[in-house]
Amino acid sequence: MNRRTLLIQLLGLGAAVAAGPARAAAPAAVPGRATPRPPGLPFPPLRGPIPLPSDGLSAAEQRSAYARVALEDRLLVPEGFRADLVLQWGDPLAGGRFGFNNDYLAFTPLAGERALLTVNFEYISPRPWCAGYATVMGRELPFDALRQQLAERGGRIDALALAGDDPLRAPLLAVATAALDQLGIGVAELARTADGSWRHRPGRFDRRITGLSGWQNPQDQLRSTGPAAAVFRRRRHLGYDDGLGDRVIGTFANCAGGQTPWGTVLSAEENFQSQVVEAVYADGSSPSPAERPFRFDGDRLEGLGNPFGLAGNKYGWMVELDPRRPEQVAVKHTALGRFRHEAVAVRARAGEPLVVYSGCDRHGGHLYRFVSADPVRDPRDPANSRLLERGRLEVARFLPDGSGRWIPLQPGTPVEPLSPEHFAGHGLEAVMAVPHSDRGKAGAEPLRSDAALQAYRQRFRTLADLYPGSGEEQLGAILIDAHLAANAVGATPAARPEDTDLDPRTGDLLITFTAGGSDGDGQADPAIFRGPAGQSRWPYGWVMRLQDDPAAQARTGGGFRWRMVATGGTPWEGGMGFANPDNLAIDRRGNVWMVTDRAAVNGSADVFGTNGCWLFPAAGPAAGEALLFATGPMECELTGPCFDPGETTLFLAVQHPGEDNAIHRSGQEEVQAYTLRDRDGQPLEQLRQVPLGSNWPSGEAGRIPRPGVVAIRRERGGPLLGPPVGHGAA
Repeated sequence: MNRRTLLIQLLGLGAAVAAGPARAAAPAAVPGRATPRPPGLPFPPLRGPIPLPSDGLSAAEQRSAYARVALEDRLLVPEGFRADLVLQWGDPLAGGRFGFNNDYLAFTPLAGERALLTVNFEYISPRPWCAGYATVMGRELPFDALRQQLAERGGRIDALALAGDDPLRAPLLAVATAALDQLGIGVAELARTADGSWRHRPGRFDRRITGLSGWQNPQDQLRSTGPAAAVFRRRRHLGYDDGLGDRVIGTFANCAGGQTPWGTVLSAEENFQSQVVEAVYADGSSPSPAERPFRFDGDRLEGLGNPFGLAGNKYGWMVELDPRRPEQVAVKHTALGRFRHEAVAVRARAGEPLVVYSGCDRHGGHLYRFVSADPVRDPRDPANSRLLERGRLEVARFLPDGSGRWIPLQPGTPVEPLSPEHFAGHGLEAVMAVPHSDRGKAGAEPLRSDAALQAYRQRFRTLADLYPGSGEEQLGAILIDAHLAANAVGATPAARPEDTDLDPRTGDLLITFTAGGSDGDGQADPAIFRGPAGQSRWPYGWVMRLQDDPAAQARTGGGFRWRMVATGGTPWEGGMGFANPDNLAIDRRGNVWMVTDRAAVNGSADVFGTNGCWLFPAAGPAAGEALLFATGPMECELTGPCFDPGETTLFLAVQHPGEDNAIHRSGQEEVQAYTLRDRDGQPLEQLRQVPLGSNWPSGEAGRIPRPGVVAIRRERGGPLLGPPVGHGAA
């Protein structure tokens, strides 16, 4: 199947139609002569650091253009567009500060030329955070003293066990408090100015929910709903009890998210396991915070929940807030399951159950579907939030023939883990963790042989055998341990499922899978996630289109059809030129926008260069290609694409610029060498000049890098993908 056919499937098209006027070639991000491009492109695409079928160059021209490349520490957009900085780390917001490592963005229009931008703040990148904290926040933190004292005690400590007069206590609490204060969620009020740009205009809707909200002021604590709340409320536990009942201190690890038709925002807690204990006991309770001690060495900052006694079972949830109601506390909906949530898609149709899709972003993570117990009456009714409190969570089992089924995570579901021989048949060692067979222990154990699998199934025939109890408390324990419960019932271990987005025209679910491989604790099913030549490990990712059967309230489970419609990787290996797809956005015309997430760009032979934003046009001569719309500054990823209602502005979050090397200084760079291939398949030797560290957004050498949010629009106005308006426009 050729690349154009794959893209037509990705976009759900039966045929491509012409659209738009002719556009000139993009200014080369790679030095070299630009060649004319086919007419009808929606913008002049950027040229990345590797040859692409869409770059308009002959093989000879590619060998010349790509022989010497210099990456730039800038946010690059096509000719005729501009990117305006809207907010950045440290800006004042709601009596606090705009947080660190902004991720998901949600745009909520208000009356007139006003709007709300909801922003997730995911995690701390220690190198740029430490380097810039004093400059940004106007005060010092005792980083050096803390690092030195921790090193003298083995590098990590159970802060709760420190005596009140221990000299380590003060610097540790200062750093941990500052870090959690810069995570969570923010809401910023925006206004459109006379020139069409969006700017922050502080107002009554501005809001900050941090990782410590409710720590000092109990009225700011988050609520929890659903079955796990019954676990939180019970008085006797196998493990740790934080004494808060069904209330929760703060939210952190807020990565991706989504919006509901009734106007609320869902914020996904993803890699919480770095800061609190992930493993739980059979009754759903958490081990002691001592099991995730505080750690800081300048490169890692972990166990932030430890000094505050945060219970690990209260993190890893989907958080709902209404940006238009700052007085209303945010809510963690436990019926949607606890796992490393990445993104969410909501299907609300009158007369049908509410359906919510989400992925668990880990090697061997799963795709989940929540089905509400009651039907939707009006998709725009704010009362629909109650539908998130009761229902069933299901997990996907993909079959190689392109079909699949949903398995309910309920007490009566049979225990049927994927066989270790399944992996051995593809030349891989089995990495399959299931709930520990000693139910007095928290966490997991691996199943490494079919004999071990059979013995496990003889002891535990259903999930009820693994999670004792009854009623809401039993179901709550299953949902708290959703990832291991899903492994136990035979869900497909997937290739880091990240974003989920519904196609507004077809109703299909688009899913990005960032990378197929293993981290030692889990790995993707090689029968489903295979490279272009059948490789059992493929680190560059895929985009899948899933056609789901209607969910029913009275019948559990159901079926679906799936197909891979785009594959990452270099063109000469069968990929489309991008790598590691992450967040998606689909505009009203059906164009698919995608950003990428690759780590360790510098010093690690990353042939794809900086992370970027790609467009898959829904029509026109480029409907069979991936067009590069933007590239980020050094050592960052671009996240959270969203639009204003007129789709004249694309908002993007620039996350962790300078994550590896912090501040870029003049002359600080390295030269990398690559062997690429031109469009004829012939070798092409490339030398690449790569800056180390970043100075974005200032662009001045020696200045600190700062995560921030940009608004991209046409210089002369008009729709992003339509003809520009204004002086000189056709």
